Amino acid sequence: MEPFVPNSPGSAEKPLRMRVEGMDCSACAIKVENALKRLPGVSDISMNYATETLSVRLDENRTSREIIELKIRALGYTPTSPNGEAAGALKAAAPDEQLAGDQPWWKTRKGRLVVSLAAPLALAFIVSTVRPDLSLWAYGAVALIGLIPVARRSFIGALSGTPFSIETLMTVATAGAIAIGAAEEAAVVIFLFAIGEFLETVAAGRARSGIKALINLVPRTARIEEAGQIREVAVERLRVGNIVMVRPGDRVPSDGQVVEGQSEVDQAPVTGESVPVSKGPSDPVYAGSINANGELRVRVTHTAADNTIARIIHRVEEAQGSKAPIARFIDRFSVYYTPAAMVVAALIMLGPPLVVGADWYTWLYRGLATLLIVCPCALVISTPAAIASALASGARRGLLIKGGAALEILGRVKTVAFDKTGTLTLGRPEVTDIVAVEGSEDSLLAKAAAVERGSSHPLGLAIIAAAEARELAIPPAFGGATAIPGKAVSARLREGFVSVGSPRYAAELGLLPNELASRIKALEARGKTVLLVLAAKRIIGLIALRDEPRADAIAGIGRLKALGIRTVMLTGDNRCAGDAIGRVLDLEVQSELLPDAKLAAINGMKTRGPVAMIGDGINDAPALATANVGVAMGSGADVALETADAALLKNRVLGVAELVELSRETLSNIWQNITIALGLKAAFFATTVFGVTSLWMAILADTGATVLVTANALRLLRRR
Repeated sequence: MEPFVPNSPGSAEKPLRMRVEGMDCSACAIKVENALKRLPGVSDISMNYATETLSVRLDENRTSREIIELKIRALGYTPTSPNGEAAGALKAAAPDEQLAGDQPWWKTRKGRLVVSLAAPLALAFIVSTVRPDLSLWAYGAVALIGLIPVARRSFIGALSGTPFSIETLMTVATAGAIAIGAAEEAAVVIFLFAIGEFLETVAAGRARSGIKALINLVPRTARIEEAGQIREVAVERLRVGNIVMVRPGDRVPSDGQVVEGQSEVDQAPVTGESVPVSKGPSDPVYAGSINANGELRVRVTHTAADNTIARIIHRVEEAQGSKAPIARFIDRFSVYYTPAAMVVAALIMLGPPLVVGADWYTWLYRGLATLLIVCPCALVISTPAAIASALASGARRGLLIKGGAALEILGRVKTVAFDKTGTLTLGRPEVTDIVAVEGSEDSLLAKAAAVERGSSHPLGLAIIAAAEARELAIPPAFGGATAIPGKAVSARLREGFVSVGSPRYAAELGLLPNELASRIKALEARGKTVLLVLAAKRIIGLIALRDEPRADAIAGIGRLKALGIRTVMLTGDNRCAGDAIGRVLDLEVQSELLPDAKLAAINGMKTRGPVAMIGDGINDAPALATANVGVAMGSGADVALETADAALLKNRVLGVAELVELSRETLSNIWQNITIALGLKAAFFATTVFGVTSLWMAILADTGATVLVTANALRLLRRR
């Protein structure tokens, strides 16, 4: 026990934050937390294994930082100070150096253990085939190689307040199997356990990569205006009130307000809006959004540490830390199963000889047989075998699930929340209506395409694509197009100047008649963006565009409802666009939501039961992380894919219902496996106590249960 130092009158608790390398699963976090709880002066312990961080309040008059570090090292992890504590901004939210320092999988502790066991296990198989008389020694050596680190962690965990962890379960099971000569079984079980632990390491690394992708959204430098001069500074040095210049094509360096200039800004990385938004003086802009076509002078309203992206990063980290993954059934059950099994085996070995003078050899033999029967090999493999089969089955159909915890939760969700743009919709605008005031629809579309030729704007690209789909002859433009930022783009064609612009632009010129304005409002009420085509200061037609629903969206929503699941759409788009899609797909709609509002909506839904969030954009990352399970569309942003617990690689809305169905079938399979494993053990335990079961029959019972459980789990691979 660490020496107790009385608290002095002037002492005060201070926050302490450090990185704990190698802490990559929930069991790791529990061990560290239990150990620190025993130290005086340590309070408010917060563990986040996904980001390998530890936060506590520490009274250094009672326990020093050095003692905490020694305790963590004793558990097999490496404590380090977070880099860049004074660097501010994004590094404070999620230090880039930490993320960049992640090791390749084969250099991690758990990765090395898998590699170190795979080759000896293969060698043991060869030796046992060639020399069966050496099988016990060959497999026994492999089992011991894997058992030593597991037993060490079990021992240290027991001393630190976690006596019956999964390591304790595996130590007892493997040692018991070796003791009665089941070395082959012991070696295989310890190898499978090492693989399961390693997969958790991989999942944790993916989560950290997601946060790094968020950080990379914000530029590292900003062009700041001071005393009439423009100079480049690190984004961390920006202060509220600074004026920054944002050129066309640049990302906005921090949240701010436009003080001069007119442009369109692509806010999709932050808000999820399907088309760029016009920005002018007094309009807000968000860090990470992309300036399209006009230079803007922006007054900074939030520092880099407090801008939209930094808050998203904080939300993701917070959600990953608070979203406790479903504890493995075996880990929970072992709290009672392992000590009870050991006590029962000890009573069988010692009770009859000591109480009634029975034969020692007979009851030691029966006790060893009991140890083998209660050895949880089939029980340990029951859950991972079913999950592995389900994950493989899903992967073959484009359903990528990142772990067993996510697979479990999917089967119990009560609500599925969808992002709109790129999730329920295609993520790009398409021409839906062409209204010719003069001439034909084809002529109108061809002229609009001629003006937009060379444009990188999503609406312009959609007009060009529509013209090409009709195989129209697009007339040439002379001298290139000229943009009036946020209003229109013009080009000189053979018959004169033609412009494609917003209804507001036409209204400013006094060219918008009432009857056409009414028609525009009707189209906008259906969630469509309307562009007017003007020639010689008269309107010759209009073109409406909308981000259309995916082909299978209606069927996907209907299938979820048939499963008894509530469906809701959460979108940053305007209310008209959101309601229009909601009516088509027949689901609830919440519109005009920034990332924080989406997060609040998810938290509200969670009060009714588990929630799945389906999204594809960077703005969806906090909601994906804070939902009970997050699912990303395969075509989405990297950060959404990394943050989510599952991904739909084929971009099918129907895939969400398929995930739920697969999860429910897997949960059923797991409980079947547990029933098989425990049922056989109970039956053979009874026969062993009465001397009916021999040691070889006990081995057969455990091996048979393992075979049955594995075969049942493999049925999931045949699922269509």
